[in-house]
Amino acid sequence: MPLLKALVVDDEAPARGELRFMLSEAGGVEVVGEAGNAAEAMELIRAISYDVVFLDIDMPGLTGMHLAEALGELERPPAIVFVTAHSEHAVRAFEVEATDYLVKPVEVERLRRAVERLTPAAPTSGAARVERVPVEKGGKKLLLAVEELFYVMAKDDYSYLFTDGERYLSTLSLAELERKLEPRGFFRVHRRFVVNLAQVKEVVPMYGGTLLLTMKDRAASQVPVSRRRVPSLKKALGL
Repeated sequence: MPLLKALVVDDEAPARGELRFMLSEAGGVEVVGEAGNAAEAMELIRAISYDVVFLDIDMPGLTGMHLAEALGELERPPAIVFVTAHSEHAVRAFEVEATDYLVKPVEVERLRRAVERLTPAAPTSGAARVERVPVEKGGKKLLLAVEELFYVMAKDDYSYLFTDGERYLSTLSLAELERKLEPRGFFRVHRRFVVNLAQVKEVVPMYGGTLLLTMKDRAASQVPVSRRRVPSLKKALGL
């Protein structure tokens, strides 16, 4: 797999240097840019197509959160991984579609896991087609046929899988299920949702450039689409 092109944004030069070193230890990324503030970072992002921005929050002038909101307006925004000394912004971070939120001091292994979230699993030659997914319900372990699934919702480190009228628990994370189900026509539409595109009945434009999907199940379940995933979803649906 090619290395992900990364931008490191922090107002403290020593912090940028330390993070650059740790990313070299973690592997999977190449730091091709650094910025000391949000305005400088935006100039670099407009000039170069980055895959990921490792971003501090508490910076003078425009904060990292302001930059993340601005990046959400881009047609093809980079992924965002916050690296900060403050834990209290975690909820807001995921509202702006951050891929991960790391609290300083960061260990290399934790950084490696963050990078792995950004890297799609390489296809295995001759890999078996996923037909069923292991789930749990009522204390029983079941094997659920993929074609029965309408959508998947993240629940902490686990996931809920929804069929027509039933909900099942999976111990797999949403990212793991996304990798398994993507070849079967499933699509990540939001940080918390993966949907079966074949089971989408209606696409409704919403305020702010987002979308709302109505599924084909009897309950006509609705699934939100984040603004940054709208262009790729429209392409996948041929809209």
